[in-house]
Amino acid sequence: MPRVLIVDDEKSIRETLKEILLYESYEVEEAEDGKKALDLIKKFNYDAVLCDIKMPGMDGIELLDKAAELVPELPFIMISGHGTIETALEATKKGAFDFISKPPDLNKLLITVRNATEKNSLVIETKVLKRKITKTREMVGDSPSIKKIKDTIEKVAPTDARVLITGQNGTGKELVARWIHEKGNRHQDAFVEVNCAAIPSELIESELFGHEKGSFTSAHKQRIGKFEKAHKGTLFLDEIGDMSLSAQAKVLRALQENKITRVGGDKDLDVDVRIVAATNKDLRKEIDEGNFREDLYHRISVILIHVPSLNERTDDIPLLAEKFINEVCEDNGMPRKVLAASAMQELKKINWSGNIRELRNVIERLTILCDDKITGEDVLNFSNAASRRTSSLDVVEQFDKFQDFKDYAEKVFIDAKLKKNKWNVAKTAAEIDIQRSHLYNKIDKYGLKRTKK
Repeated sequence: MPRVLIVDDEKSIRETLKEILLYESYEVEEAEDGKKALDLIKKFNYDAVLCDIKMPGMDGIELLDKAAELVPELPFIMISGHGTIETALEATKKGAFDFISKPPDLNKLLITVRNATEKNSLVIETKVLKRKITKTREMVGDSPSIKKIKDTIEKVAPTDARVLITGQNGTGKELVARWIHEKGNRHQDAFVEVNCAAIPSELIESELFGHEKGSFTSAHKQRIGKFEKAHKGTLFLDEIGDMSLSAQAKVLRALQENKITRVGGDKDLDVDVRIVAATNKDLRKEIDEGNFREDLYHRISVILIHVPSLNERTDDIPLLAEKFINEVCEDNGMPRKVLAASAMQELKKINWSGNIRELRNVIERLTILCDDKITGEDVLNFSNAASRRTSSLDVVEQFDKFQDFKDYAEKVFIDAKLKKNKWNVAKTAAEIDIQRSHLYNKIDKYGLKRTKK
C-alpha cells in the first residue's frame, strides 16, 4: 500500500486530503509544519509527499531542499493557494515532481499522486535491480590503506599490467579486481571470474582452456574456456594459490605466448586477456614448499595490491555499516534505521574474522530484528561476532612483520591518547613525552582524524 505524507499548516486541508487518499487505499500520515515533516522523513519511508508551500517556520521549498539531501528520489507534490508560474517554476527547479494550486482539482490530484508513487516505486526497484545485476559496488572507506588502494587502481587500471591482489577472505579482493576492470580500457568487454579453489583439480584445465568433443569420457560437446570468453577483456583468477601445478604451467604458457590449446585439441588459439589474480595465501611460502611456480608468480605480480583486514581499518566500520543498513532497508522496503553511537562502538570492538562479508551479515540481521534505533545492547544480543572480542593474540596474528605490528601499536596508542585529551595536541605530546612537531608527523603518517560528535 503506497504511503503518502501530507504537510500543511491548515488542519482542515490536511483532513480533507487525508480522507480523499484513504478512500483511494493510500496509507496517510500528517505533519503540520516542515520541521515535523522532516523528522518523519528521517524515520520512515514515504512514496510521495503532498506539501504546502506557504507555512510558518520552515516553508515547503526549504523542506523540499532538506528532504532532497536525505532521500533524493522522494517525489514532492507542491500545493499552494498563492500559485503563480514563478512559484511553480521554482518548485520544479528544486526537484518537485509536480505543482497543484488550491483548491486542488480532485482528478488531477489523484492522477498526480498515483504517478508520483508509481515513479518512486520504479526508481527504487531500478536501484535494487541494478545493484543485484552489477557486482561492481562502491569501494567504501576513508582509511589511509583504502585511499592508497584507490590511488593505485586509478594509476594501474588504464594499463594492461597484471595485478596480484592479496588479503584475507571477505576483505573485498574481488571488488578491487572489478574496479580495475571498470576503470580500465577493457571495461566495454567481459570480466570473467574463475574461483580456482572451487573447481576440482582435474577440471580446472577444462574450465580455463575449454575442451574438444570426446577429449575425455564426459566431454560430449566442445566447450569454450574462460580464457576465450575473456578475450579482449579481463580474466580474474580468484584464489590462484589453490591452482594445480599442471594448470599453472599452462597458464604460464598462455601469459608468455598469448596462446592456449583446448584440452584434447592440437590447435593453438590466440587470446588477448588482462590477468588479475587474487589469493589469501602467502605465495612466497607456497613457492618454498613447492606448491606454486616462482616463474608464474613473477608473471602475475607486476603490481601488488594488499587489501587489509577489517580489524586493521576499524575507522571504516561506521561508513560500511551505514551503507549496508541503507541497502538492507531499501531492498526490503523497510523504514530507515539508525545506528546509535553505542552500537558503532560495539561494532568496532568485534574481531571480524570474516571481514566485510561478516559485517554485512551482522548488519542485515540487526536491521531486520531491531527497532528503529539500533543500540550497543542490540549488537551484543544479536551479533554472534560480539562474543569474539579482539585479544592480544588475535592482533599479533594479523601481522607478519615486526615493523607493521609496531606501526599498528603506535597508531592505536596515539589515537587513544588524543581522544583522552580531547585532541589537545600539546597536552598529549607532553603526556607521552615527545615533541609536538613529532606528534603532528605521527598524526599525518597514520591519517588520524578527530571524530565529529
